Amino acid sequence: MAAFFDILASTFGSCLNCFPGSPTLKINSRSFKILRLLGEGGFSYVYLVQDTSTSELFALKKIRCPFGAESVKQALKEVEAYKLFANSPHIIHSVDYSIASERSDPESKTVYVLLPYYRRGNLQDLINANLVNHTRFPEKRLMLLFLGVCRALKDMHQYNGGSRRAERMEVRPNGGNGGNQTAKRGKRPMETGADEDDEHEQQQPLMDEDEGAPVPGGSRSYAHRDIKPGNIMITDSGSDPILMDLGSIAASPLPITSRSLAIATQDVAAEHSTMPYRAPELFDVKTGTVIDTKVDIWSLGCTLYACLVGKSPFEMRSDETGGSLSICVLSGDWRFPDEGPNAKKNKNKGKSNASVGNGGGANGSPDQAGGDDEAISEPIREVVRKCLKVEPSERPDIDELIEMVETVLEELPDDGAA
Repeated sequence: MAAFFDILASTFGSCLNCFPGSPTLKINSRSFKILRLLGEGGFSYVYLVQDTSTSELFALKKIRCPFGAESVKQALKEVEAYKLFANSPHIIHSVDYSIASERSDPESKTVYVLLPYYRRGNLQDLINANLVNHTRFPEKRLMLLFLGVCRALKDMHQYNGGSRRAERMEVRPNGGNGGNQTAKRGKRPMETGADEDDEHEQQQPLMDEDEGAPVPGGSRSYAHRDIKPGNIMITDSGSDPILMDLGSIAASPLPITSRSLAIATQDVAAEHSTMPYRAPELFDVKTGTVIDTKVDIWSLGCTLYACLVGKSPFEMRSDETGGSLSICVLSGDWRFPDEGPNAKKNKNKGKSNASVGNGGGANGSPDQAGGDDEAISEPIREVVRKCLKVEPSERPDIDELIEMVETVLEELPDDGAA
């Protein structure tokens, strides 16, 4: 444990004016104590930190940018995305941010983003708990959470800049975005050890018009491109989802007009879109096609399946057959556990599992459900099937999917999720 804190102090001390020998760091004028590592992936790490003045808990995302200006630009686009959807109740917003140079390599920079902390964790945590405890989500509660994710995506798929965009969105030198009352502070110089080049970097617009940025009074469409249970946080009340990790966001639609663009798009997807939840058109990007928001609809289908069964449908199928996950995705090869010639038939197939919801405890918490893991209502199965069409044009758009889910919710019996 001591070695862990020594590593953290050394890492942050070189660029964020840490107090020597202590797991404490500064972002602008605020001091934070590092409590523990929450997660990591690629070049990013997420820590649980505590404001030393107010004792508030936050999640701090550290994004390493070792490849110069281009990687910094990509990280700052994520910062911009947090600002872009600051008014969406189901999309995470940033509290503050800063950029710092590494002392050992001034060309290598690190972007730090301060985010809200959600005590309940994410949807993947609940799936893992269900697997360990041999429980499952009450269906109505699950579909209410799923509906919340769909509505968050609608804010992306049908973004309307309106009057908010009339004031050019750019990252301010002080890093604050006003998206949270804890971040409402006056403008002041950077206090994180950033040099003049860092401050200049922070003042640049992050999305040029040709990269799909909204214009004043206009509207654009964005795809998240990495929808999965691990990117869906649960609010402390347990009733609402929060869509997070906006580093994969891209303007939509994207016409693939050349082979080089096809290769670049495929490479970006391989880096930012998690494989078991990645749409088939992102595995093999072809010239002359269009990549649009239907990639998120596919990922939603995979996510709903994972909540019902425990893992992505294509992870499940590749495990069963021993075949390649990508081949399973490209061929649309998946099934529910009780389907297929060798599967155990479920007597309750196609029936609403009211008994499952009743086993979820008095509060109907999604991680306290009990019952037969194979008792999946037919209307919910149909939602998954429609999302997982290999041909994007055959999938519903976000409005059609929301309408489907609302209809399913009307048909499901109450399981205490109201």
